[in-house]
Amino acid sequence: MPDWKTALASTPDISFIDGRSIEEIRAEMVADYEAFMTQETGQTVKLDRASVHRMELYAAAAQIYQGLQYIDRGGKVNLLKYSYGGFLDNLALLKGPVRSPAAAAVTTVRFTLSAARPSAVSIPAGTRVSMGGSLYFATDAYAEILPGSLTADLPATCTTAGTIGNGCGAGELAVLVDPVPYVAGVQNLTASSGGADTESDEDFKERIYLAPGAYSTAGPEDAYRYHAMSYSPAVGDVEAESDPEAGTVELVFVLTDGSAPSPELIAGMKEHLSARSLRPMTDLVKVSAPGEVPYTIQASYWINRSESAQAAAIQQAVNQAVEQYKTWQRAIGRDVNPSKLHQLMMAAGAKRVEITAPVHTVVGKIRISALQGEAVIHYGGLEDD
Repeated sequence: MPDWKTALASTPDISFIDGRSIEEIRAEMVADYEAFMTQETGQTVKLDRASVHRMELYAAAAQIYQGLQYIDRGGKVNLLKYSYGGFLDNLALLKGPVRSPAAAAVTTVRFTLSAARPSAVSIPAGTRVSMGGSLYFATDAYAEILPGSLTADLPATCTTAGTIGNGCGAGELAVLVDPVPYVAGVQNLTASSGGADTESDEDFKERIYLAPGAYSTAGPEDAYRYHAMSYSPAVGDVEAESDPEAGTVELVFVLTDGSAPSPELIAGMKEHLSARSLRPMTDLVKVSAPGEVPYTIQASYWINRSESAQAAAIQQAVNQAVEQYKTWQRAIGRDVNPSKLHQLMMAAGAKRVEITAPVHTVVGKIRISALQGEAVIHYGGLEDD
């Protein structure tokens, strides 16, 4: 099955108004007017370029053309290739998916007592912690620190949905907003992650495209990919591999920014896919971050002397091309491919490119490339054409 973007891009472009332009409408209206007046008056009528009647027809043509644009859009928004926004949400109902709302970041928080207690210490659900600002994380469920114990680890969710909750490093959530008796301190054990804004049109289109594969619940590869991407808008790339004889399905995923999922997100994904309504009874589902294949970037490039006036802009463009390559390379199952880096740097304006690293490396279906260190890019200066 082709990639969904390839499938949509390869479908023919269509027009519900046969591609008519405003110039064509103007010409038709003027020609119709001249033909009608000639017929009615018996004399040949031709409108001068500055004729008042021509200007009136042009003004009317603009409104008619605008109406045709609404007709064209009205047809296109019923097609997956062109649909967007609320139109896409309504189109999706025909296949079942619903756009994922914004998701809140998650982490694990450790509550520590000042001393062991002879009785259990209750930690209410919704107990908030923060870094001392306006961003709060609240515990997901009621928990207890048992007699004789000092700590309890609780999952916590940001009270504000979206990417704003991501990136709180381990130990930074150290302020207990809602006091709990005998608790002396709190801190998050893992960096907060998994926060995502409302699902974008592009990501939603992919799930709509995959939706038919989900009609038989999780089983086919596309069904597992569809249900995995439905877990959260923070989910970026997903791949699944199965061993039919062993009855196992190994699913790996990364987040929309290419980063590996946290333990909390992995556990949540596994629980999501293990629902009785999704997972076939014969499947043992294993969920993890993809294994990483390390690579480095070392390259040199030169610029044509004839383009010396644009040298600074080209250098900036080449640096952006390298960043684009790093993002492109961070896809599950994509081989480490230096040819893509060469292509992007040349397209940015480099005259000549020499790449020392990376070298082509096979990654494997459920693994992902991982850049080690910073990209080392050397600008060699201007060269004659």
